[in-house]
Amino acid sequence: MLEMVDLGKKLTKAEYKEKMEPLERRLNELQREMKDLGIPTILVFEGLEAAGKGTCINQLMLPLDPRGFKVHPIHPPNEEERLRPFLVRFWSKLPSKGRMVIFDHSWYERVLTGRVEKIVPKKAWQRAFEEILSFERQQTDDGAVLLKFWFHISRKEQAKRFQKLEKNSALSWKVGKEEWRQHELYSKYIRTAEEMLEKTNTAHAPWIIIEAHDKQYAISKVFETLAAIWENIIQKRKSQVKPGQGGEPGRLPGKNVTILSGLNLSQKIEENEYNKLIDKYQKRIRELEYEIYRRRIPVVVAYEGCDAAGKGGNIKRITENLDPRGYEVIPIAAPTKDELEHHYLWRFARVIPKAGHITIFDRTWYGRVLVERIEGFCSATAWQRAYREINEFEAHLANYGAVVVKFWLHIDQEEQLRRFKDRQDTPWKQWKITDEDWRNREKWPQYEIAINDMLANCSTSYAPWTIVEANDKLFARIKTLKTLIEAIETKL
Repeated sequence: MLEMVDLGKKLTKAEYKEKMEPLERRLNELQREMKDLGIPTILVFEGLEAAGKGTCINQLMLPLDPRGFKVHPIHPPNEEERLRPFLVRFWSKLPSKGRMVIFDHSWYERVLTGRVEKIVPKKAWQRAFEEILSFERQQTDDGAVLLKFWFHISRKEQAKRFQKLEKNSALSWKVGKEEWRQHELYSKYIRTAEEMLEKTNTAHAPWIIIEAHDKQYAISKVFETLAAIWENIIQKRKSQVKPGQGGEPGRLPGKNVTILSGLNLSQKIEENEYNKLIDKYQKRIRELEYEIYRRRIPVVVAYEGCDAAGKGGNIKRITENLDPRGYEVIPIAAPTKDELEHHYLWRFARVIPKAGHITIFDRTWYGRVLVERIEGFCSATAWQRAYREINEFEAHLANYGAVVVKFWLHIDQEEQLRRFKDRQDTPWKQWKITDEDWRNREKWPQYEIAINDMLANCSTSYAPWTIVEANDKLFARIKTLKTLIEAIETKL
């Protein structure tokens, strides 16, 4: 494919000036419109060394409002970044609504340099294609514009540019052994790049080939492409009727499941037996905490459940004998203003544990298909799409080697009412009960439908749901501890 690219395309200085002056003004105007409409933009610049990416990025920055964009030069992952799934460091750099980020190199390092230089194992880079496609689709489904530019030059032109840089005392540092090694492997890099482009060129996140022998032509093509894409998306957004918010509580087509209705919530454990088992399991979980640290295995524990189901007490029994340096509990509340400006998974990806550590989420990304669905905080299209997005997100964690354990703590309505009244009547427990808890209780039937759909759609082999019968708190604590221990032991 790339050998067919016409690298002879050029612009004279006069042609370049004639094109660029109106383009620069237009991009500045469009940037403001994108900000007003709250549409984020993600630009990816890829290509071999000396292809001119940096020059083009610098030129692109000049007409834009610097308050509205950020450039991320991407280097090989450091030690801290290597201890997390490879996409996590890019999640944290994504733009909020109305802003733009520019990646000088990107997540494609995984399937290009990492593959050619054999830094990334074959199984990992093969799997990365699907992970990248999922990641990009998640951003564009959420409303982002995602454009990817491949700057192409010939092997001869690359050598010429390297030699020119080496002769310049101020710029010679840019060319070293790694750059010349890439030049020696030029054909292999191009073959690999062609496969990368073919596998990841999609309608929602297209690749644009930039013929980069002539820098003026390359710059003008990037400007023209971005202006055309922005104009198109702005026109579409302005012509759209704002979609209704979908708090529609009914089942998804074909999902007539009633997982919760078959639970035996009368299961109990005697206090004497509980005391023996809790001591045994807490000692074992501490041993496993050290073992996963030694073997660099991350553990993600997700807690969801009915109001007053006992999540807090349950989490306490898991953590109270652990080394506090090896775990973190993340309580999830309503999203902040900054979090609402990003993809809903953004705030969770940023706190995924590094290898060898445990992170426990007290409520999770499943809020998208529970409270956001029921309360109409997102459209029906968005929460229906979230089942796939969540499965992809958890698959990325599991592919990295994480143990993913998810608990749904369930109680019946009578037990919930008893606990609500107990909280209301006990002064030191009153902070636990709010008007919102009572309001949510009135929506029990809608939540039960949403919970069943969530369990049916998002229990996978790599991240299964464990339903915990929690009418008896002692029984629930033992079941979660035992389940977590078995999941870690299986991984080990």
